[in-house]
Amino acid sequence: MSEALHIVQDGRLLRITFAREDGGVTDSMAATLAKTLAKAHETSEAVLLTSAGPDFCTGRVRDFPGPPAPEAYARRPEYDGVFNSYRAIRNAQVPVIARIAGRAMGYGTAVAALCDVSFAADTARFNIPEITHNVMPTMVMSALCDRVNRNAILWMAYGAEFIGAKRALEYGIVSQVVPETTLVAEVERFCATVLARPRPAIFGLKEYLRVAPRMDEQGATDYARSLHSLVNTAAAMKRPAH
Repeated sequence: MSEALHIVQDGRLLRITFAREDGGVTDSMAATLAKTLAKAHETSEAVLLTSAGPDFCTGRVRDFPGPPAPEAYARRPEYDGVFNSYRAIRNAQVPVIARIAGRAMGYGTAVAALCDVSFAADTARFNIPEITHNVMPTMVMSALCDRVNRNAILWMAYGAEFIGAKRALEYGIVSQVVPETTLVAEVERFCATVLARPRPAIFGLKEYLRVAPRMDEQGATDYARSLHSLVNTAAAMKRPAH
């Protein structure tokens, strides 16, 4: 754990908090996040991503020593922390839930869209600002490409303007928009709901949606049939008789 990334085991909920003063997420923080999510299922039933400051995330902060490598193949590994964190959110065996207040910029918008369930305060704002820094935002776009429609992604990437929480909901970046004053309570209630669900179903739901969208119709149906039988015969799915 670093001072900028707080990781706390709270019963069966793993709480991960972005806590850098400027609101950014460094490459090192992203790498630690990826490693943490890869093994979250060993101790937890769900993960909650939050921020300690007023903004969820103000974007990626490069923390490699020295200037960027001048050659593309030498520079490419510098981005692995970010890309690996995206992959880790997708591949985590337990649900990853985000609580978003303030600004979600660049990396923050990507994380919001990647999480399995994202709650946004009605005052939250989202953007993809990279092009204003003469950086092509393909890192963020790789996270959004299967979450947000093409026209919305390009409008955000070209324009770099902030959108409100309601439009982020329309675009598919977040799952729910709630009043800022009730955001914490709503998220805590939802986390409690997830923790009350049977573990095989929690695992199975995420596994199916991680794989099925890339299958053809018959493959997705056959996989659903198999997973349905597998999960529903698990001992944890059998409710005690009353």
